[in-house]
Amino acid sequence: MNGFPFKPLLFGAGLAALTSAAPLAAEPRQEILDAAERHEAPLLETLETLVNIDSGTTFEAGLAEVEAILEERLQELGAEIETHPSEELGGNTLVGRLQGSGERDIMLMIHYDTVFGEGTAAERPFRTEEGRAYGPGVGDAKGGVAVILHSLAMLEELDFDGYGTLTVVFNPDEEQGSLGSRDLIQELAGKQDAVLVFEPTLGVDGVSSVTTVTKGINYAFLEVTGRASHAGGAPEEGRNSVMELAHQLLQLDDLDDPDKETTLNWTVIEGGGTRNIIPESARAEGDMRYFDADEYDRVTEEANEIIADRLIEDTDVEFRLERGRPPLPENPQTQALAEAAQAIYGELDLDLEAVEIGGGTDAAYAYQPDAEHPAVLESLGLVGGRYHSSDEFVELDSVVPRLYLATRLIMDLAEESP
Repeated sequence: MNGFPFKPLLFGAGLAALTSAAPLAAEPRQEILDAAERHEAPLLETLETLVNIDSGTTFEAGLAEVEAILEERLQELGAEIETHPSEELGGNTLVGRLQGSGERDIMLMIHYDTVFGEGTAAERPFRTEEGRAYGPGVGDAKGGVAVILHSLAMLEELDFDGYGTLTVVFNPDEEQGSLGSRDLIQELAGKQDAVLVFEPTLGVDGVSSVTTVTKGINYAFLEVTGRASHAGGAPEEGRNSVMELAHQLLQLDDLDDPDKETTLNWTVIEGGGTRNIIPESARAEGDMRYFDADEYDRVTEEANEIIADRLIEDTDVEFRLERGRPPLPENPQTQALAEAAQAIYGELDLDLEAVEIGGGTDAAYAYQPDAEHPAVLESLGLVGGRYHSSDEFVELDSVVPRLYLATRLIMDLAEESP
């Protein structure tokens, strides 16, 4: 994730009351900070257990093992549990609900799948070294799972139930687009006053962040059909789809728009199969990231104009975009939550940046563009870096501040007047 500072916005009166109620120089609430410190070691034990179970998006056995742990933990906290199959990819979305004595409805959300294949946890299990914890998915996003579980445990210890309903959503398919859980996320989020999302966050020069804006994701497909022929005996009778694909990819490189920060990167290429046959078919897949919703139509229209220019006659070329996650746009509700989070971090004498990122997340499914609610804030998980890599890590000294932040946010949101 590549973040850069978010431009402040004005925010509405409802959440403005939340931010103004806590001055930036306020002292921390000692009972919450004490609870966060008590949960530091248990959280790391939870994190170790989760990291040492392979739960790649399509590895159903590992997903089921993690799901069973999460269900047990939620039941111990008194939650009512529902499971919703993710039929597209396997695994279940787990929904837990805690009923409180208040009026505000709050949702906590994160995925428990990772990008890593079966056997990765055995090859490089959870470890701590020089102030960091390592392991597959330690930040993205099992650290966020652990923060949710232990924030709920802290609320129970503090005897706090001032929310109306506290809904927890753990989904198993985020790393491949949340195709089986996105509709459920949208439905549940539409009933909330606020949604807190626990993807990991970046820490730069000792300053951590929350995310207020994310790009949308579309999936690009380019398919070329030519004509097969013997590469030695009659190459002139063939129509080389691989050469035409290469020509089109070079032409389509101009679809980016730097001013709007739209990017389209071609990331998968397939073509041919036998060295002595002129390839009949070739295809490519690409990743499009964008902030402006109108870019879908602009890219589609321009691409279809571009591919009309052929290198090889009598080849068929087709371009199409499939919609993925929408963007989480800048909006006053999210900005107000970010400012509330900054005030809470300030109680610990820590700085917190509000940033926008190029990576898409489930926060965009939770956001309701035509409604005042819910307010959505992203990246409340642990601070770290190198996500999706073999040396992914989280900073150990972020555990207590993140527990304090999550718990305080829940309590403040619950106590805010509807």
